[in-house]
Amino acid sequence: MTENSQARRGRPTNEALGQTIIDAASELFVELGFQATTMDKVAQRAKISKLSIYRHFENKEALFSAAIAAHCQQFAPRALFEGVEGSAEDQLMAVGSTLLRTLLSPDVRSVEAMIMADKTNQKSLSKRQYEAGPAYVIAQIEALLRQLHAKALLNVPDPLQSARLFAALFKGSDLLIIARFDEARAEDDNEIESYCRSAVAMFIAAHGLKVLAS
Repeated sequence: MTENSQARRGRPTNEALGQTIIDAASELFVELGFQATTMDKVAQRAKISKLSIYRHFENKEALFSAAIAAHCQQFAPRALFEGVEGSAEDQLMAVGSTLLRTLLSPDVRSVEAMIMADKTNQKSLSKRQYEAGPAYVIAQIEALLRQLHAKALLNVPDPLQSARLFAALFKGSDLLIIARFDEARAEDDNEIESYCRSAVAMFIAAHGLKVLAS
């Protein structure tokens, strides 16, 4: 039986140690790129043994996926949907503005830049990032749209497709490009508020309930 098998069948792994490993790996992936980051370097940064890493993660690819998932779960669903209530516009504004601010965060932009720079592993890393990040967020938005549809606050016959479109409105914001050369403007509250309100208004216009004439 391997050490990994023994760890999986033995006592539960230490969650705090797992987070320490993820934090160290996240820093190194951004600083060095995927290829140059090794388990030895992660162990040195986390100040633990390499064996401890393998007790938590099967390989570097699994560690990368965990690092991306951890970034994502910092805002979804816990923070992305925390305290979301009110009208359909209020709820979508809360989700949209949080999503856009997250996309604008240096950590998220750094990970995306790292993936784009790695020509050798770009496809596999992009797939892992999509599964742990965007796909996860879209699933949470889909759940919210199903609720709004069930409450007759919006007309959303295809929640998954609409969730993808909603996410695209924010992923496609020009503020993400502006952030590359003018962070102050991209992170300005008025700029973000204005963009989000326009995006939500467009989304609601396409999903508004049809009122039958009396």
